[in-house]
Amino acid sequence: MPELSPEIWLIAIMVTLFAGFVKGVVGFALPMVMISGMASIFAPDVALAALILPAVATNLLQAFRNGWRAAVEAMKDHWRFIVVLWIVLAFSAQLITVLPEYAMFLILGVPVTIFSFLQLMGWRLRFRPEARRRVEVVIGAFAGFVGGLSGVWGPPTVAYLTALDIEKREHVRVQGVVYGSGAVMLMGSHIQSGVLTAGTAQLSAAMLAPALVGLFIGQLLQDRIDQSVFRRLTLIVLVVAGLNLVRRGLMG
Repeated sequence: MPELSPEIWLIAIMVTLFAGFVKGVVGFALPMVMISGMASIFAPDVALAALILPAVATNLLQAFRNGWRAAVEAMKDHWRFIVVLWIVLAFSAQLITVLPEYAMFLILGVPVTIFSFLQLMGWRLRFRPEARRRVEVVIGAFAGFVGGLSGVWGPPTVAYLTALDIEKREHVRVQGVVYGSGAVMLMGSHIQSGVLTAGTAQLSAAMLAPALVGLFIGQLLQDRIDQSVFRRLTLIVLVVAGLNLVRRGLMG
């Protein structure tokens, strides 16, 4: 594990605690918050490795929060999106040393920012029921591609679920199923790519406790907000996250 000063440990723990809290409230954004904050103190590959185990743990807890039957039903309803995401993520994770980092951030940040801002302004993405299969494949492939490179596939997934306009608790549960299964795939892919080593895995494991504490606190707040407020908060987080990704892409 990298030797870290007390100051670096404190920053890493606070970033992870906040990331867990945001995820507890809106159901996603832990990888985005962690990769943004950790990249300021670690190399990009170490920052990516640090978020892997917290992502696996928090997403599996989120997926099974309402029981395993609800999680299985969510997976059955969205299996096509999930399978496409898995396949593309496994391949794109091996490109992490090939694609420039700035390009990856712009590929993800620009469409997410535009989509979320338009939704906040009142525009709603809608598609005919018979087009759902194509939408699932296209957005699932995009989410898997950027997820394998950055550990972040929340924004396109949330965009897809928001377009379906499903109920808040199901929205969060489906996110947990998608992210949990994807996080397990991400972990295996980056063991293969060399990002997750014995040393970086120890750093990632050390981030589990603050991530879980933040998640628990955030879920207490989530239970107290209504559907419309939840949707607006989700879109605001998406806009902020998208702008941050664009910033990082432009700054190189």
